[in-house]
Amino acid sequence: MPALQVGLIGDRNDGVIAHRAIPLALQLAAEACEATIEPVWLPTDAIGNGAALAEFDGLWCVPASPYRDMDGALAAIRMARERHVPFLGTCGGFQHAVIEYARNVLDWHDAEHAETAPDAQRQVIVPLSCSLVEVTDDLRLVEGSRLAKAYGVTEIAEGYHCNYGLNPEFRAVLADGPLRISAMDRAGDVRGLELDGHPFFVVTLFQHERGALQDRLPPPVRAFVQAMIDTR
Repeated sequence: MPALQVGLIGDRNDGVIAHRAIPLALQLAAEACEATIEPVWLPTDAIGNGAALAEFDGLWCVPASPYRDMDGALAAIRMARERHVPFLGTCGGFQHAVIEYARNVLDWHDAEHAETAPDAQRQVIVPLSCSLVEVTDDLRLVEGSRLAKAYGVTEIAEGYHCNYGLNPEFRAVLADGPLRISAMDRAGDVRGLELDGHPFFVVTLFQHERGALQDRLPPPVRAFVQAMIDTR
Protein backbone atom coordinates (compact mmCIF):
# COMPACT_ATOMS: atom_id res chain seq x y z
CA MET A 1 0.00 0.00 0.00
CA PRO A 2 1.39 3.47 -0.87
CA ALA A 3 2.31 5.72 2.03
CA LEU A 4 -0.53 7.49 3.78
CA GLN A 5 -0.22 11.25 3.42
CA VAL A 6 -1.22 13.23 6.49
CA GLY A 7 -1.56 17.00 6.30
CA LEU A 8 -0.51 18.73 9.53
CA ILE A 9 -2.46 21.99 9.72
CA GLY A 10 -0.40 24.46 11.69
CA ASP A 11 2.65 26.68 11.70
CA ARG A 12 5.54 24.39 12.50
CA ASN A 13 7.74 25.37 15.42
CA ASP A 14 10.16 22.82 16.82
CA GLY A 15 10.12 24.77 20.08
CA VAL A 16 6.56 23.47 20.59
CA ILE A 17 6.66 20.11 22.38
CA ALA A 18 3.59 18.78 20.55
CA HIS A 19 5.13 19.62 17.18
CA ARG A 20 8.13 17.46 18.00
CA ALA A 21 5.88 14.68 19.26
CA ILE A 22 3.41 14.47 16.38
CA PRO A 23 5.70 12.86 13.75
CA LEU A 24 6.81 10.32 16.37
CA ALA A 25 3.20 9.55 17.30
CA LEU A 26 2.29 9.04 13.67
CA GLN A 27 5.26 6.74 13.14
CA LEU A 28 4.34 4.63 16.18
CA ALA A 29 0.76 4.39 14.93
CA ALA A 30 1.86 3.49 11.41
CA GLU A 31 4.03 0.67 12.75
CA ALA A 32 1.16 -0.62 14.89
CA CYS A 33 -1.17 -0.56 11.88
CA GLU A 34 1.47 -2.01 9.53
CA ALA A 35 1.38 1.05 7.30
CA THR A 36 3.76 3.68 5.96
CA ILE A 37 3.02 7.30 6.69
CA GLU A 38 4.21 10.61 5.25
CA PRO A 39 3.47 13.72 7.34
CA VAL A 40 3.34 17.01 5.44
CA TRP A 41 3.33 20.31 7.32
CA LEU A 42 0.76 22.77 5.98
CA PRO A 43 1.35 26.38 7.11
CA THR A 44 -2.00 28.03 7.70
CA ASP A 45 -1.11 30.99 5.49
CA ALA A 46 -0.58 28.67 2.51
CA ILE A 47 -3.89 26.73 2.71
CA GLY A 48 -6.18 29.17 0.90
CA ASN A 49 -9.69 27.75 0.50
CA GLY A 50 -8.56 24.23 1.44
CA ALA A 51 -9.72 22.58 -1.79
CA ALA A 52 -6.28 21.12 -2.58
CA LEU A 53 -6.23 19.27 0.75
CA ALA A 54 -8.78 16.70 -0.44
CA GLU A 55 -5.86 14.66 -1.83
CA PHE A 56 -4.60 13.89 1.68
CA ASP A 57 -5.55 10.64 3.40
CA GLY A 58 -6.04 12.51 6.67
CA LEU A 59 -5.69 15.94 8.25
CA TRP A 60 -4.55 16.86 11.75
CA CYS A 61 -5.03 20.39 13.08
CA VAL A 62 -2.15 20.73 15.52
CA PRO A 63 -1.54 22.79 18.69
CA ALA A 64 0.11 26.22 18.98
CA SER A 65 -2.50 28.79 18.10
CA PRO A 66 -3.19 31.56 17.33
CA TYR A 67 -2.29 30.45 13.82
CA ARG A 68 -0.76 32.80 11.30
CA ASP A 69 -3.96 32.54 9.25
CA MET A 70 -7.05 31.50 11.17
CA ASP A 71 -9.15 31.45 7.98
CA GLY A 72 -6.74 28.95 6.43
CA ALA A 73 -7.06 26.61 9.42
CA LEU A 74 -10.86 26.91 9.37
CA ALA A 75 -10.98 26.20 5.62
CA ALA A 76 -8.97 23.02 6.12
CA ILE A 77 -11.20 21.84 8.95
CA ARG A 78 -14.32 22.55 6.89
CA MET A 79 -12.95 20.61 3.95
CA ALA A 80 -12.20 17.60 6.19
CA ARG A 81 -15.66 17.76 7.74
CA GLU A 82 -17.62 18.17 4.51
CA ARG A 83 -15.62 15.76 2.36
CA HIS A 84 -15.33 13.09 5.05
CA VAL A 85 -11.53 13.14 5.24
CA PRO A 86 -10.33 11.53 8.50
CA PHE A 87 -9.58 14.39 10.88
CA LEU A 88 -7.85 14.76 14.22
CA GLY A 89 -7.54 17.99 16.19
CA THR A 90 -5.62 18.61 19.40
CA CYS A 91 -5.60 21.71 21.63
CA GLY A 92 -5.81 24.55 19.06
CA GLY A 93 -7.32 22.01 16.66
CA PHE A 94 -10.14 21.37 19.15
CA GLN A 95 -10.75 25.10 19.55
CA HIS A 96 -10.86 25.85 15.84
CA ALA A 97 -13.00 22.82 15.02
CA VAL A 98 -15.60 24.26 17.42
CA ILE A 99 -15.40 27.66 15.69
CA GLU A 100 -15.70 26.10 12.22
CA TYR A 101 -18.73 24.04 13.28
CA ALA A 102 -20.38 27.04 14.93
CA ARG A 103 -19.91 29.22 11.85
CA ASN A 104 -20.70 26.76 9.08
CA VAL A 105 -23.12 24.28 10.65
CA LEU A 106 -24.93 26.41 13.22
CA ASP A 107 -24.69 29.53 10.99
CA TRP A 108 -23.17 31.55 13.82
CA HIS A 109 -21.06 33.59 11.44
CA ASP A 110 -19.86 35.79 14.29
CA ALA A 111 -18.47 32.86 16.35
CA GLU A 112 -15.01 33.78 17.60
CA HIS A 113 -12.04 32.84 19.76
CA ALA A 114 -11.47 35.06 22.80
CA GLU A 115 -7.72 35.01 22.26
CA THR A 116 -7.92 36.58 18.80
CA ALA A 117 -11.21 38.49 19.20
CA PRO A 118 -11.37 39.56 22.87
CA ASP A 119 -14.22 42.02 22.26
CA ALA A 120 -16.42 39.70 20.18
CA GLN A 121 -20.03 39.24 21.29
CA ARG A 122 -20.15 35.50 20.51
CA GLN A 123 -17.05 33.84 21.86
CA VAL A 124 -17.41 30.06 21.61
CA ILE A 125 -13.83 29.60 22.85
CA VAL A 126 -12.99 31.42 26.08
CA PRO A 127 -10.26 31.42 28.76
CA LEU A 128 -10.37 28.37 31.01
CA SER A 129 -11.33 28.99 34.63
CA CYS A 130 -8.07 27.28 35.58
CA SER A 131 -5.05 27.21 33.27
CA LEU A 132 -4.10 23.79 31.90
CA VAL A 133 -0.54 24.68 30.93
CA GLU A 134 1.66 21.65 31.65
CA VAL A 135 -1.10 20.00 33.68
CA THR A 136 -2.08 16.32 33.73
CA ASP A 137 -5.67 15.60 34.68
CA ASP A 138 -8.15 12.74 34.92
CA LEU A 139 -10.76 12.35 32.20
CA ARG A 140 -13.94 10.38 31.71
CA LEU A 141 -14.63 9.12 28.21
CA VAL A 142 -18.22 8.64 27.06
CA GLU A 143 -18.95 4.95 26.73
CA GLY A 144 -19.27 3.90 23.10
CA SER A 145 -17.46 6.98 21.79
CA ARG A 146 -14.55 6.71 19.39
CA LEU A 147 -12.23 7.90 22.13
CA ALA A 148 -13.45 5.24 24.55
CA LYS A 149 -13.04 2.57 21.88
CA ALA A 150 -9.54 3.83 21.07
CA TYR A 151 -8.38 3.72 24.69
CA GLY A 152 -10.33 0.59 25.59
CA VAL A 153 -11.35 2.19 28.91
CA THR A 154 -13.50 5.10 30.07
CA GLU A 155 -11.16 6.57 32.70
CA ILE A 156 -7.82 8.03 31.57
CA ALA A 157 -5.27 10.70 32.49
CA GLU A 158 -3.71 12.96 29.87
CA GLY A 159 -1.66 16.15 29.72
CA TYR A 160 -2.45 19.65 28.50
CA HIS A 161 -0.74 22.85 27.44
CA CYS A 162 -3.76 25.10 27.10
CA ASN A 163 -5.46 28.26 28.37
CA TYR A 164 -8.67 28.22 26.30
CA GLY A 165 -11.65 25.89 25.98
CA LEU A 166 -15.33 25.62 25.10
CA ASN A 167 -17.57 28.40 26.41
CA PRO A 168 -19.95 26.64 28.86
CA GLU A 169 -22.80 28.89 27.64
CA PHE A 170 -22.66 27.22 24.23
CA ARG A 171 -22.11 23.67 25.39
CA ALA A 172 -25.71 22.49 25.08
CA VAL A 173 -26.21 24.03 21.64
CA LEU A 174 -22.95 22.73 20.20
CA ALA A 175 -23.54 19.24 21.53
CA ASP A 176 -27.24 19.05 20.59
CA GLY A 177 -26.64 17.47 17.20
CA PRO A 178 -24.02 15.45 15.36
CA LEU A 179 -21.16 17.06 17.28
CA ARG A 180 -21.03 14.94 20.43
CA ILE A 181 -19.19 15.28 23.71
CA SER A 182 -16.80 12.35 24.09
CA ALA A 183 -14.51 13.40 26.98
CA MET A 184 -14.99 15.41 30.18
CA ASP A 185 -12.80 16.26 33.12
CA ARG A 186 -13.73 15.58 36.75
CA ALA A 187 -15.73 18.82 36.91
CA GLY A 188 -17.72 17.85 33.82
CA ASP A 189 -16.05 20.37 31.53
CA VAL A 190 -15.79 19.32 27.88
CA ARG A 191 -12.37 18.06 26.82
CA GLY A 192 -13.21 16.00 23.73
CA LEU A 193 -15.73 16.08 20.87
CA GLU A 194 -16.46 13.90 17.86
CA LEU A 195 -18.73 14.15 14.85
CA ASP A 196 -21.39 11.54 14.09
CA GLY A 197 -21.80 10.41 10.48
CA HIS A 198 -18.15 11.02 9.64
CA PRO A 199 -15.49 8.31 9.08
CA PHE A 200 -13.32 9.88 11.79
CA PHE A 201 -13.60 13.40 13.21
CA VAL A 202 -12.19 13.57 16.75
CA VAL A 203 -10.88 16.60 18.63
CA THR A 204 -9.38 16.83 22.11
CA LEU A 205 -8.24 19.73 24.23
CA PHE A 206 -5.60 17.43 25.74
CA GLN A 207 -2.40 16.61 23.88
CA HIS A 208 -2.26 12.81 23.86
CA GLU A 209 0.41 12.94 21.12
CA ARG A 210 3.04 13.98 23.66
CA GLY A 211 3.09 10.41 24.98
CA ALA A 212 5.12 9.49 21.89
CA LEU A 213 8.08 11.35 23.38
CA GLN A 214 8.15 8.56 26.00
CA ASP A 215 7.70 5.95 23.24
CA ARG A 216 4.01 5.48 24.12
CA LEU A 217 1.56 5.01 21.26
CA PRO A 218 -1.30 7.51 21.71
CA PRO A 219 -4.56 5.56 21.21
CA PRO A 220 -6.37 8.35 19.32
CA VAL A 221 -3.50 8.60 16.83
CA ARG A 222 -3.63 4.87 16.19
CA ALA A 223 -7.40 5.12 15.63
CA PHE A 224 -6.82 8.06 13.26
CA VAL A 225 -4.28 6.12 11.20
CA GLN A 226 -6.54 3.06 11.09
CA ALA A 227 -9.39 5.27 9.84
CA MET A 228 -7.17 6.50 7.02
CA ILE A 229 -6.41 2.91 6.06
CA ASP A 230 -10.09 1.95 6.22
CA THR A 231 -11.25 4.88 4.07
CA ARG A 232 -8.53 4.78 1.42
